[in-house]
Parts: sequence; structure tokens; C-alpha cells
Amino acid sequence: MKKYFQLEELGTNIRREFVAGLTTFLAMAYILFVNPNMLSETGMDADAVFAATAIAAAIGTLVMGLVAKYPVALAPGMGLNAFFTYTVVIGFGIPWETALAGVLASGLIFIVLTLSGIREKVINAIPSSLKLAVGAGIGLFIAFIGLQNANLVQADPSTLLALGDLTSPTVMLAIFGLVVSVVLLAYGVKAGIFYGMIITAIAGMIFGLIQPPTGINDIVSGVPSLAPTFGQAVLHFGEIFTLEMLVVILTFLFVDFFDTAGTLVAVASKAGIMKDNKLPRAGKALFSDASATVVGAVVGTSTTTAYVESTTGVSVGGRSGLTSVFTALFFLLALFFSPLLGVVTSEVTAPALIIVGVLMVSALKDIPWDKFEIAVPAFFTVLMMPLTYSIATGIAIGFIFYPITMLVKGRGKEIHPIMYGLFVIFILYFIFLN
Repeated sequence: MKKYFQLEELGTNIRREFVAGLTTFLAMAYILFVNPNMLSETGMDADAVFAATAIAAAIGTLVMGLVAKYPVALAPGMGLNAFFTYTVVIGFGIPWETALAGVLASGLIFIVLTLSGIREKVINAIPSSLKLAVGAGIGLFIAFIGLQNANLVQADPSTLLALGDLTSPTVMLAIFGLVVSVVLLAYGVKAGIFYGMIITAIAGMIFGLIQPPTGINDIVSGVPSLAPTFGQAVLHFGEIFTLEMLVVILTFLFVDFFDTAGTLVAVASKAGIMKDNKLPRAGKALFSDASATVVGAVVGTSTTTAYVESTTGVSVGGRSGLTSVFTALFFLLALFFSPLLGVVTSEVTAPALIIVGVLMVSALKDIPWDKFEIAVPAFFTVLMMPLTYSIATGIAIGFIFYPITMLVKGRGKEIHPIMYGLFVIFILYFIFLN
């Protein structure tokens, strides 16, 4: 084990890798409850999604550890699960089974693009400002969903939106959870989001807002059945060949492309893995991500991607793929705790969504807002995601404005041909799908 993972060369040991793996797991364990909570709004079985989430995370992270040997963990991605739920299924009215088929298709395409080397070319074609804007826009969208789920904001006939009833016990519970989580993270607690959810759930039980477990069977049980979701993506694969699903698949691909690339660079830099500003074994790491998406779609969850929370494990000494192996084992162990879904209500998960949104919006600082031709498409990308309740719409509007402003500014030569192709695709998207 020491030789395979090169522990001595990397200046680490088994104990340190174990602690790092546990730290990474705790930092991202919130996804085990947030993902079923969100995807269940599409009509999917929450227990099956819980199992699918844990299995996809475990397999993807294990492959990342054993094959790519990176201390990077994977799980169904925040933002992509929101796009799956609120844009594709609820917004477009596409059945969740067909949406899963779209996830499967994106994963298969991702594998081909990774093995062929085309992926890097596509990534390079998209300007960095729009990549950053997409990440920030998804952050705002996720935060908005969290505020809405907690009833901190609500519909208003005069202003469209207004502040919710702050005297409502459930709203007060969500506010309490948000404050606790913010304090923990500000204090430097690595797994602050997860601990905040636990504390909020306990407070909810104390004040009678959440039904507490009545016995050991309400905490630990057998692994939930995957039957309601398993294989649905394969069975409905023939339904993806429409223009509407093409846009959906392209969005899955686009977001996963840059989410994974950004995370790998961030974690590798922090771990000291980068060599000459390049990622060693990058192809294997990207393949791990793509294969995890395929597995996740088959078992029943939205796109699986690399998690930036992996940096928490690196911060306590994780340097090798063994960190990921330990994280994967913890996800497998978590399969036996599905009954806890009953105490993780929307008021408990809402603070997690809001804080993840805060973390993602930090990408705004790197966009050159003083350049109008860049600011306009970036602004519309960010703004229109929460306002239209659609990640795809935000991306489409931003990508339409980019060639226009750049051409007018006389910077047409800087536009990659792929961007013109996306411009046409998104114009067609608005003509035929809206």
C-alpha cells in the first residue's frame, strides 16, 4: 500500500491519509441528505436516491483514488442536481427517467471526449470569464433555492418576491441553522456545513418541529433498495434524441467540464501535486469523473463530479489516492444510515444550500468587470439563472451576448469557432423551446 500510493515520496502515512479521508467525508456528507431532498421533488424515491448518492460517491471516489491516485472525492454535484430538478424536470416538464438518461448520455460523451483529448480543446474554447460566471450564477441559484425552501423569501403579488414570515417556527429554525453554520465555518471548522445540519436537526427535535427517532431502527437500517431508480436511465435512453434534450445534455456536459477541471486544479495545487503548472495523470482523473457520472445515472442520481471540499482533507495532510479510498469507504458505511433522512427536513438542508451558494459566488472576483464586452455576457449569465429559475437559460443568454459584444468591440478574432456554434445552438434553443 505504501509503495502503490507512494506515501513516503509524498511525505505522508496511512494514519494521516485516514484522518484526511474522514475529514473530506465529513465536509461533504451533507450531499447525502441534500441530494435526496432535492431530487425527491421530481417524484424520485428519496431512499433510493440516498443509496444512489452514496454508491455513486463511493465508486467515483474509489476510482479516483486507485486509478488517478488523487486525494479528490466525488459525489453528485450541487448545481447540477438543482439543474436536474428545477430546470429539466420541473421547468421543462421532462420525466425524471428521461432526465437520468440525459445524465447517462453526458457521462458517455464525457468518457469519449476525455479519452480522445477533445475535452481540453472544448474547455479552452470557452473564455474564462464565462466559466467563472457560470459557477457564480449557479451559486446564486442554489442560494435562492435554499432561501425559498426555508421560506425566508416567498412569492408576493406586488413585488414578485418578499421576505418570509420571520416569526414562523420553521423559518426561525432555518435562520438558526444558517447562523450556526456560518459561525462554524467562520471559525474555521472544516465540516461546518455538516455539523450545522446536525445541530439544526437536534434543535428542531428539541422544540418539536422535527419528529425525533424513537429507536435504533430510526437511525440505522439495511441498505435502501435501488429498485425505484436503478436502470431507468438505460430503459429511457431512446427518449433523449430531441432538441430539448440536446440542450440539457450540453448543459450537463458544460457545467461538469469546468466544475471538475477547476476542482482538480484547486486540490492539486493545495496538495503540491501540480508539476510545471500541469496536472499529472489528468486523463485518469477526468476518466474517474466521467465513469462516476455513468454509474450514478444507472443507479439513479444526477451528475457526479469532483468536490472542492476535498481541499479540507488535503489541509490536514492528505496527499495521495489513499485519502480518497478512505473517503469512499465512509460513503459505503453511510449506506446504513438512511433512516436519518426523516430528520433532515428542508429547514435543515436550506442553510447548506445557501452557504454553498456563498462559496460558489466567490468566482465573481476574478471577472474583469471593467471591460464592458466581458461584463455584459458575464452579468446576464449570473443574473438570469436565479431570475428565470434556470441554469440553462442563464448560460444561453450569456453565450449569445458574448459574440455580439466582442464583435462590436472589434475583438472577433479572439472568439473561438466553437463559441459561434454555441451561439447558434442557443438561438435555436430560444426559438423552439421557449
